[in-house]
Amino acid sequence: MTSTGSAALANLARIGKLKAEPPDARERAGLLRSAAVRLLDARQATLSLESRFDLAYNAAHAGALAALRARGYRSDNRYLVFQCLEHTLGWAPARWLLLDQAHKKRNLAEYEGDLDVTEGFVLELIEHAAALIAAAQALDGAC
Repeated sequence: MTSTGSAALANLARIGKLKAEPPDARERAGLLRSAAVRLLDARQATLSLESRFDLAYNAAHAGALAALRARGYRSDNRYLVFQCLEHTLGWAPARWLLLDQAHKKRNLAEYEGDLDVTEGFVLELIEHAAALIAAAQALDGAC
């Protein structure tokens, strides 16, 4: 993580968007294990598209939260863990915007019962989740 990324996370904590909390290896391992299992299930074509979306979204969220926890922070806002990928993994916004779109679709489904996803979107989400989980796992050697 760059010093700019570290400063950005510290600033988010200072304004109350994140909470500083020491990293917990057991928690991170659990998040990464959960992410990997959900990703594996999301790839099961026999499941409904809605289930695959939900599994892929939650796999990505667990991976992003594991990355944030590796940096010593926690968020109560689900969307913020994706937006922090720029600072936790060095991902440019173009890499995490699909995850932000998935979050918005997830909210529409959860709170309004309206899930509008295509097979192509779910497959792309699965690819992004896989890359995110791999990058979050790689932090174990970098932190």
